[in-house]
Amino acid sequence: MSGRHRTDELDDGYASYNLPRRRKSGRGAVLVPLAGSVALAVLLGVAAFVIVNRDRGCAHGTVTLRVTASPDIQPALSEIAGRFTRTSRETGGGCATVTVTGTASAAVASGLGGSGGEVGAMDVWIPDSSLWVNGLRAKDPAFPAPGPSVARSPVVLAAPGTAAQQLGDDLGGASWKGMLAAANVTDPEGPGRRVRVLALDPSLNAAGLGALLAASGTATASGIGQEELAGALKTLSGSTVRDQDALLASLGVKGSRTPVGVASEQGVWAFDTGRKPQVPVVPLYPAEGTIDLDYPAVVTAKDAAVRTAAQAFLRDLGTEAARKDLQDRGFRAPDGGAGTALVGVSGFRAQAPRTLPLPDAATVAGLSRSWSRLNLGTRLLTLLDVSGTMARPVPGTGLTRMRAITRIATEGIKLFPVKSEIGVWEFSTNLGGRGVDYRETVPVGPLTENLDGVLRRDLINQKLATTRARPTGDTGLNDTLAAAYRRMNEEYQGDKINTVVVLTDGAGNDDPEGGIGDREILRRLKREYDQERPVSILIIAFGPDAPRGRRQMEALARATGGEAYIAKDIGQVRTFFLEGMRRRLCAPDC
Repeated sequence: MSGRHRTDELDDGYASYNLPRRRKSGRGAVLVPLAGSVALAVLLGVAAFVIVNRDRGCAHGTVTLRVTASPDIQPALSEIAGRFTRTSRETGGGCATVTVTGTASAAVASGLGGSGGEVGAMDVWIPDSSLWVNGLRAKDPAFPAPGPSVARSPVVLAAPGTAAQQLGDDLGGASWKGMLAAANVTDPEGPGRRVRVLALDPSLNAAGLGALLAASGTATASGIGQEELAGALKTLSGSTVRDQDALLASLGVKGSRTPVGVASEQGVWAFDTGRKPQVPVVPLYPAEGTIDLDYPAVVTAKDAAVRTAAQAFLRDLGTEAARKDLQDRGFRAPDGGAGTALVGVSGFRAQAPRTLPLPDAATVAGLSRSWSRLNLGTRLLTLLDVSGTMARPVPGTGLTRMRAITRIATEGIKLFPVKSEIGVWEFSTNLGGRGVDYRETVPVGPLTENLDGVLRRDLINQKLATTRARPTGDTGLNDTLAAAYRRMNEEYQGDKINTVVVLTDGAGNDDPEGGIGDREILRRLKREYDQERPVSILIIAFGPDAPRGRRQMEALARATGGEAYIAKDIGQVRTFFLEGMRRRLCAPDC
């Protein structure tokens, strides 16, 4: 039976094109060649698949490997992944096809930690810092440990190239200590008069968190007081920028003070090469060393074949070709080595700065909590003593107690950012009518709010400058404190630190008509204080009578997790307010 059942028309799976074709007439003459063409196309397609996969060793097909990476490193990783996909051999379960998606590391960490946000399907995570991974492992030890570093980029100070020399002179050289000094509100004559510091939000950006950790560690090591550190951090929390590119762009805006910010070294390089600003930004390498963004690889896949593919891809990231791809985009190699992209740009160093070790997870979590609390808004009700004793002179100052206290209040208000909500009550017996020992001078509200054509901040300063003591008035502190505390509880705002500040000469409660006694006010405060909705009392006393009332003032303050201070001079007020800020970090366990 020849012809129809011959098998020699195929040779190793390929059609022989030398066989003569039979001709048929009619409709079949059209269909037969068409059918032959379709069959040929199918065969060629199968053949191509076999050849390609045979060359790649893909006897078992393909394995899809999904990589989620920090957006800054995603372009370089995508280029490496494309080459790996084209040339990779079988990884055990088949040839790997690698896709790389860029997602902010903070968003991924938040989603994985159950704090909100959706995390797309992924088999490998490459965040910009091990800080995110360590934070997740502190909550869940079963979370995969960070693997080898893919690249590095040190966290640096950043400044306009035209101002770098002047900035170095103002700060005494590039350093974390100098940055803190410029943000220190306790030193109004310090470098902060000439330097404006911008920070990255550490809850959203690893470079911001790294800078915060490096600065805090430097402060502790150099003996900077916790109050000064709290004050500097408070200043920084009021000048945060969410996005690194936005921060770098703002450095080019001219102002009365020289700007300095924080960023990753690669971020500075990418900004300059991508944006090509008229005045390039330059990195300033802190003298104490710095924390690096280390881009660790974390394998999250469960499937054995996918995990094998992941390990193969990670090995490929350690090759010389991958190293060059990363260095060409401004990253350093895991050992700190810089490529020509960095070395060839003015201001960048070939030698990597000293790397500071990452703090443990507990330290990072503690500092993050402190930052969050400092970054809360302020809602403050100031109670100003205008009783008769406030008219007495303060020996050696040429001031009355009233003038000294109002100056303290004015200095204190300067320490609060414009977003704060502040109000003022005056107090003395029967000041608001029979049996009412207080009067609302300025209601609590935003300092920037307009009240009858005057900003609240300006109105408060005007009231303080014109306040006079009532020569025949007694104190009436307890009744006033009870009313103020009740009001602040009723109007409590959870996104703010809620505080009652008492400014007095410290003579204590003096109310001939009775009112609330010392023991009763303590019982009320302890009963009304709620750790879940804390309203704290801060008392600042000034004058020779203040020490006599110390015990009662301290009891009143501590009943609400607050503090009482006796000022010897007006200049101490900054220290007292900063101590109050520091206590915000530890409340209610101070």
